[in-house]
Amino acid sequence: MSHLILCIEDNIQVQMFNKPLLEDNGYRVETAMTLAEARKAVAEEIPSLIVLDIHLPDGNGLDFLCELRAGKAEFSAIPVIALTDNTAEQDIVTGLTSGCDDYMPKPYTFAILKARIEVLLRRMARAQAADKLEAGPITLNLVAQRAYLGGEDMNLQPKEYAILLTLMQSEGKSVSAERLYETAWNQQMAENAGAIQFQISNLRKKLEGSGYTIPNKTKEGYTFERSLLIGNIV
Repeated sequence: MSHLILCIEDNIQVQMFNKPLLEDNGYRVETAMTLAEARKAVAEEIPSLIVLDIHLPDGNGLDFLCELRAGKAEFSAIPVIALTDNTAEQDIVTGLTSGCDDYMPKPYTFAILKARIEVLLRRMARAQAADKLEAGPITLNLVAQRAYLGGEDMNLQPKEYAILLTLMQSEGKSVSAERLYETAWNQQMAENAGAIQFQISNLRKKLEGSGYTIPNKTKEGYTFERSLLIGNIV
């Protein structure tokens, strides 16, 4: 699905200028003329990027941005480009320190706006890639510490997540039960091998249909690897 750009701007001519050009460049575009409309838009779908006018009929765009950043975690990483008539140095500093990722004074050219949008979206993509670990249909969100299978939350318990993360980081290599225990319990295993076996058993069930399994190799430990069972391959 293409990126959704939310353009918050009360000047209809600016909206009529930006929207078709952004759409011609492959973006989906949602427009808002007021902060009230902007709040409704972000509630319906989280945009990939926001182009934000500072002065709006029902409030200040920077106040809205602070409100947005303090809300859901998903909003904290949305790139925001501020558009404004204010070109004074202090206004630019205020905009950037309020949470804007870029600041563009009016008037501007579409070519520059497009280039800045592309830069911010590339930066966001790199950041998101660094925050996750993937193997086939399995995705670990390293920030939220959640695991997903085909986009669905696997509902792993904290110890299950810690064990799966350690195994996926060493995909194809054996990891000892002692190391897995220390990772999940933050202490040495001693005589608690049964606890690891229980957690691994639960993980195997939750990995069914993923194309991956966790075999136990005698004297070597556990391995996260592709399943040889055709029926389990996605």
